[in-house]
Amino acid sequence: MMLRYALRTVRARKAAFLGAFLALMCAAALITACGSLLDTGLRGTIRTERYAAAPVVVSADQYVHRTTVKHKKGKTKVKHKAKPIAERAWLPEQLRSTLARTPGVARVVPELTFLAQPSTPAGTGGRTAYGHAWDSAALTPYRLTAGRAPRAADDLVIDGDLAARARLRPGDHLTVQSTRAPRDYRITGIATPATPVRHQTSLFFSTAEARRLAAHPGQVTAFGVLPAQEADPERVREALTKAMHGTTAQVGTGDARGPVEFLDAAAARTRLISMGGAMGGTSLLVAILVVVGTFALTVQQRHRELAVLRAIAATPGQIRKLLGREALIVGAAAGTAGALLGLLLGSWLHSRFVALGAVPDTLEHTVSVFPPLAALAATLLGAWAAARIASRRIVRIRPAEALAEARAERTRPAWGRIAAGLLLLAGGVVLVVVLASLRTEPASTPVTFLAVIVLSTSVALLGPLLVKAAALLLAGPLRLTGHGGRLAIANLRGNAARMASVVTPLALLVGMTCTVLFVQATLGNAARTQAREGITADWVVAAQGVGVPGEAAERLRARHDTVTEVVRTTVRVGLDKYVAQGVTPAGLTRTWDPGVTAGSLDRLGPGTVAVSELAADQQHLRPGSTLKLTLGDGTPATLTVAAVYTRGLGFGDLTFAHDLVAHHVDNPLASSVLVSTTRTQTELATTLREFPGLRILSPAAADALQADRQQANAEVNYLAMGLVLAFTAIAVVNTLAMSVAERVREFALLRLAGATRRQVLRMLRTEALSVLFLATSLGSGIALAVLTAFSVGMTGRAAPTVTPLLYVGVVGIAGVLALVAGSVPGRAALRVRAVTVATAKE
Repeated sequence: MMLRYALRTVRARKAAFLGAFLALMCAAALITACGSLLDTGLRGTIRTERYAAAPVVVSADQYVHRTTVKHKKGKTKVKHKAKPIAERAWLPEQLRSTLARTPGVARVVPELTFLAQPSTPAGTGGRTAYGHAWDSAALTPYRLTAGRAPRAADDLVIDGDLAARARLRPGDHLTVQSTRAPRDYRITGIATPATPVRHQTSLFFSTAEARRLAAHPGQVTAFGVLPAQEADPERVREALTKAMHGTTAQVGTGDARGPVEFLDAAAARTRLISMGGAMGGTSLLVAILVVVGTFALTVQQRHRELAVLRAIAATPGQIRKLLGREALIVGAAAGTAGALLGLLLGSWLHSRFVALGAVPDTLEHTVSVFPPLAALAATLLGAWAAARIASRRIVRIRPAEALAEARAERTRPAWGRIAAGLLLLAGGVVLVVVLASLRTEPASTPVTFLAVIVLSTSVALLGPLLVKAAALLLAGPLRLTGHGGRLAIANLRGNAARMASVVTPLALLVGMTCTVLFVQATLGNAARTQAREGITADWVVAAQGVGVPGEAAERLRARHDTVTEVVRTTVRVGLDKYVAQGVTPAGLTRTWDPGVTAGSLDRLGPGTVAVSELAADQQHLRPGSTLKLTLGDGTPATLTVAAVYTRGLGFGDLTFAHDLVAHHVDNPLASSVLVSTTRTQTELATTLREFPGLRILSPAAADALQADRQQANAEVNYLAMGLVLAFTAIAVVNTLAMSVAERVREFALLRLAGATRRQVLRMLRTEALSVLFLATSLGSGIALAVLTAFSVGMTGRAAPTVTPLLYVGVVGIAGVLALVAGSVPGRAALRVRAVTVATAKE
């Protein structure tokens, strides 16, 4: 019976439920989109291309493992954790004989994969270029369609796509930048894959040349295993797994071959899981706050109707059931529509992440029923819970009090609401204090946005009191604006709860937007400041391509310049990840000053490491301490701490000797070269004229280039959180429109009392500006507190980076939304004759 009444109510009050429907639909779409990203990270397919003809692939373990055993109360608990490494791990070539002796194996093909960038005006069409030995062409397989296989050191076979794009043919010459100096090769053949290869460009060298360029003597990237003709690949895999027991080799078949080939896609899975989880969690919290506020406004607008029901003997339980079923009906419709919309939104998000380079296109977007179903369930639960929370007051008071409150708003919020608001405010303050002590980005980022949401929730609960306080503060100035200002003050005081429902999403919009925009700027500016202060070189050599070859640095040293090559990587200390770099120790103090506080850079060498103060504190290190770590390619190393420095944000937390890092990264070319010299920029360019794509920059120009790169990286975060902000903006418009639309009778009575249409619209504008002032003040205060705490924790200084023009733009957009959302329904309400509205039935 109650369900039938709920259906009739929803059917009769479609306009009243439209706001709740829009809020729930947007929430469902956002949760579905974030869920699809999370699902892609968990189950996204990485299809193999290079290993299409190799049913079984043996590769090295790409993870660092740690097993802990705890004995407690007579029980033993064993926990195993694994974290991915940053570079490609290599296998000993001697394993080939063991693999070849395994039953069911017909042939074992060693694979070498290394950097090989062709220099052509047409480029590679956005594909990553890799070099291989021609012996491994059978793994795809590639077959010659023109020319012959490479035999000499300067022979080269290119794939058909590159040949067509660059209009190359056998006999032509092509310069290739690999792990050494650029070299000119003679194209001896063109090869075409038997199966489509869409995501990479392949260059094939002679075996000896490939081994030289791979720079890993006695090691291979992987082994492609071709089973015997009648052998079952799965049984061969099991046999190979047993044969490889006790080694770090991993045996894969089917879709497990893809992550071996595309390491960036495998790493993107972890990134998507983290990003989807963070976005989903933030979206869910924002959605709860917005939906509860929307339902509270909806119930408030129906206060008289519900009070009459109480007066004619409806029990509190019946009112709860009615509102709950109404919420479930609206939630089901909104959740279904939002889930379908979210699938499209998730696909668009994935495509944008691919376009920005955050996710490779080799990781296919996964579409399944789990994210929509989870979004629908969350929407139904959220709608039902919001309705229960919003109806608490109306079902707990006596019918006579309900009728009285339907005519006039309570003078004070319930004590429980005030207590909850103060409790959340205290919780937000605690989060801000905790944030000031967090010194790593992975730890501080979730706390940053959680603090904004918790403080915004406290604003929602304490909103009526804050609105009344603002009305008291603004009473004097607003009275000077005339009748519209006096009416606005009266509304702010008399309808504080309604106005508070508008303040909450506006404050959340301003606070969240400022945090998203300026948290990256704060971190990036601090890092660039440290790098700017720490680079003491006269010039910086940067590459437009894959890096600066070591031969270019040697050419500069031959002219008696002090040259520091810088190679970037990521290492693991235990399971903790640290950004690291390798630098040339000779003459280091002439080009680089990281702010050494203990020890000396003079002791930096093959067996030592310099660490930042953050790493030293976390790992309890000092000069002379022993540090055990795992290099980027999984190689363990034990080093002695030579120095501790302060500028870890600008240069990374660990600094090694250049040669140690260069031998354990996929790209051993320097990301930059610091040069201390008396020579001019033109003279340096002349020395390096044989190396195309290199630029000689001043430290200031290099800093500007780094700022551009940081901005490009920040676009990914802006896009990720942009959807949450868009949802919040929609909530602002939705709530304001609902708030104004319910006041049709009030506007009619004002006009019958003598107010002109222009005066009523001026009152609405004044109310909107007053609400905007309060929301902007609260949102800006929340953002400032959170950003300051973030800055203290991450940079050691209470100096968040805020761009004034950008901040004005945020406030301006919030103001436009508030004014438009208030004036459009207000103008529509004023088109109806006042007498018609005033005499109509409620």
